[in-house]
Amino acid sequence: VRYIGCSNWMAWQLARAIGRSEARNLAVFVSVQPRYNLLFREFERELFPLCLDEGIGVIPYNPIAGGMLSGKHDRSKTPETNTRFGYQNYAGAMYRERYWKEPIFDKVQQLQDLANAAGIPLPTMAVAWVLTNPAITSPIIGASRADQLDATLKALEVKLDAETLETLDELTREFRKGDSQR
Repeated sequence: VRYIGCSNWMAWQLARAIGRSEARNLAVFVSVQPRYNLLFREFERELFPLCLDEGIGVIPYNPIAGGMLSGKHDRSKTPETNTRFGYQNYAGAMYRERYWKEPIFDKVQQLQDLANAAGIPLPTMAVAWVLTNPAITSPIIGASRADQLDATLKALEVKLDAETLETLDELTREFRKGDSQR
């Protein structure tokens, strides 16, 4: 193994692994793969600063929250069976538990309104926002159909202005969990 990374580790776990690797003169972690999107921002508080300080690449998955930030889901309907939310297995249950909730749908509507006002598709804005974080090396994007890639790949061409970034931060601050309001 030449390069090692981890997925979904907390900052304390990564810091401990780095310390042990350094003490034993072993290979150190070069990348982490956390879940990260506008609806899940908890790793900003400790993991991302640690990665920046240690020079560790951050390759987040789920930048459009399993499709929730596509804006296509309707809270009044049962999730479609061909989506992550409609799968009748562990993964489907996990995605429904994470995101298929009234407060999340309310937040997605606010984000959709902001995206509309900015003239940007919501998934484009969501991925562009992920890319603005200096700790991010490259997000992992995915699609079940080729046409779904169009909006996410356009994020590379979008530069969100300061006002939009501030509004996105205000709208989704609650998803950082644990931050003080100072």
